[in-house]
Amino acid sequence: MSAASREREKALFSRLFQRPRRERTIAALYGAIVAQSRLPVFFADLGVPDTLEGRFETVSLHAWMVMRRLAMGGKPVADFNQGLFDFMFADLDFNLREMGAGDMKVGDKVKDLASHYYGRVGAYDAGIAAKDDPSVLESALDRNLYGSTLPDAAHVTALARYVRRQLAHLEAFPIDRLLAGQVEFLPV
Repeated sequence: MSAASREREKALFSRLFQRPRRERTIAALYGAIVAQSRLPVFFADLGVPDTLEGRFETVSLHAWMVMRRLAMGGKPVADFNQGLFDFMFADLDFNLREMGAGDMKVGDKVKDLASHYYGRVGAYDAGIAAKDDPSVLESALDRNLYGSTLPDAAHVTALARYVRRQLAHLEAFPIDRLLAGQVEFLPV
C-alpha cells in the first residue's frame, strides 16, 4: 500500500470515528443552549409567551449568542458553527414531526423557521451594533421574543440587559470550551 493510500485510509477512518464524537459535542452544546433558554424565569418573570413560538424565540436568542461567539473564532471554527446550526434545525424538524406535523409541511415549516432565525440574527446584530441607542436591541427583542403580545417595558429592558451581559461574558468565554461542547451562561 502506498503512502498516499495509507493517508487516505487514515483520513477516512479518522472522519468515521471523529464524526460521532463531533456530533455528540455539538449535541451537548445545543442541549446547554436549550436548557438555558427553557429556564422558567424567561416565561414567568420576563413575560416571554410560554408557547411554541416563545420557546423557539428563546432558543434562537441563545443559539445566536453562542453562534456569534463561535463566529469570532474565524474560519477554523466555521464548520463547527455550521454543524451547530444544522443540528438546531434538525432538532426543530424532529420536534415538529413528533408533534404530528404532516411530513409534507415539515420541510416548508423548517425553511420558514430558518428564514425567521436569520431575520432575528440581523435584528439582534443591529441592536448590539447600535451601542448608543439601547432601544434598537429592545425593539428587536420586543418584536421577536414577545411577538404579538404587549410586554411590560421593564421586562424588555431587563432582557436587553441580560443579552448584553451574556454577550460580554461569552466574548471572554474560551472558544475551545465551546468546541468541547461546554458553555456557561450567566444567571438571568
